Amino acid sequence: MSSTRRVAITGLGAISAVGVGVPAFWDGLLAGQGGFRRIERFDPSPLLVPIAAEVQGFAPPVLEGGQIELLDRFSQFALVAAGEACDQAQLIVDEAESDRVGVAMGSGFGGCHTQDDRYQRIYGKGEVRVHPFSIPRMMHSAAASYLTMTRGFRGPTLSFTTACAAAAHAIGEAGEIIRAGRADVMLAGGAEAPITFAVMRCWEAMRVLAPPGDDATRACRPFSRDRSGLVLGEGAGILVLESWERATRRGATILAELAGYGATADAGHITQPGLHAPAHAITLALEQGGLRPDQVQYVNAHGTGTRLNDTTETTIIKRAFGAHAPRLAISSTKSVHGHAIGASAALELIATILAIRNGVVPPTANYTEADPECDLDYVPNEPRRMAVDAGLSNSFAFGGLNAALVVKRAD
Repeated sequence: MSSTRRVAITGLGAISAVGVGVPAFWDGLLAGQGGFRRIERFDPSPLLVPIAAEVQGFAPPVLEGGQIELLDRFSQFALVAAGEACDQAQLIVDEAESDRVGVAMGSGFGGCHTQDDRYQRIYGKGEVRVHPFSIPRMMHSAAASYLTMTRGFRGPTLSFTTACAAAAHAIGEAGEIIRAGRADVMLAGGAEAPITFAVMRCWEAMRVLAPPGDDATRACRPFSRDRSGLVLGEGAGILVLESWERATRRGATILAELAGYGATADAGHITQPGLHAPAHAITLALEQGGLRPDQVQYVNAHGTGTRLNDTTETTIIKRAFGAHAPRLAISSTKSVHGHAIGASAALELIATILAIRNGVVPPTANYTEADPECDLDYVPNEPRRMAVDAGLSNSFAFGGLNAALVVKRAD
């Protein structure tokens, strides 16, 4: 098998705080309407920050024999998003091909809702028994496993837990598996459902959550001078990746090419991002994609809305792109869908692909005023019509784990 096989993207699926499905996701991004609101799944009154980017109107998938009871919320998100992606790709896998179709999924927290419920029962209520399938619900690999079982895929299947970069690593490594000839098709992305009372308390302790202020819908303001933190989100993003040969042979619509992937580690601080390693990840992705910096038009930034992240990322982009950096259109879609941790990178790559497909760059919503330390073009508040031939998506995670993905227009 060739080690230089091209990777086609043929299907997309998304669930986020701005809607279920890719069309609702894209419409929400372009409208700049943040999915931030007071938490509804539990009483958030004791919390200092009672807002999050919750998914609304989600209907769990229908599974035979009551199997839905064995899936935590994050796995349910994954199954629904994967269904949308496979439907768009018109993906049909016969028995003879199933050994060459795999799954790569990211999740930073795994089955938070199950864990929170079981621990409340054990420690709070003194119960001595819990459901025997509690561990399969909680484990990080549950989403990947259920995707193989519901689809009959028997190829390489992996689960990534690299915090905010988990989905980017899952997608990047899935692409490498296809390039290496170990599989012909991969479902890849991330799913996360971290909005529980305990998890929110832990995030509050880090002092990085944006206070709701007078208008909770505008709480996350990436790159703005008055930014005050991130809004925790949930959701899922799934992509169908195929070898270029398989996709063209079956006449699939190729949405974009997964052209480049870079992964590095800061080897520095557990929460404070570095400079060299993230910039090097971008350089590696561009090199694999055969692109010069000046051939990229759009960057979907990690852009969490915290003081440190946004100034650091601005410097990283300048290092990686040099003189071309001021000419890039840059936006943070976390200003709309929140920080969905292990699902964020997948949602953001989908946004990058849609920018290429539609010739429209989504805005950085809620932008109020320029920060002298964030002095690039962040596409403030309004979508921008422009041709995008190549786009980059950044993911910089706690622990100094970095990933960059490059996608190109399908020619």
